[in-house]
Amino acid sequence: MIIYNVTTKVTHFINDRWLQWMKEEHIPAIMATGLFHDYRICRLLEQDDQDGPTYSAQYFTDTLENYQTYLEEHAPALRKASYDLFGNQFVAFNTVMQVV
Repeated sequence: MIIYNVTTKVTHFINDRWLQWMKEEHIPAIMATGLFHDYRICRLLEQDDQDGPTYSAQYFTDTLENYQTYLEEHAPALRKASYDLFGNQFVAFNTVMQVV
């Protein structure tokens, strides 16, 4: 199994709106691609939250090919939507993991 992980630090100013958007729009849009079969979103604990909280959204898929298809066909538009809505009020980085 492959886990696509997106770690995002958001400002306090957008936190509530960002989290609602993630749950109601962004995550459903990613899941609607049909390339992932499950997800979870977590708030990181024991982090410096002075500038805002940090979250990890994890999307689960069975193949690396599904992940690559997502990156090529869907990620650019979804990433753009994030920046269009929240500008520079967040910073995110992606990692890909394989369950062993």
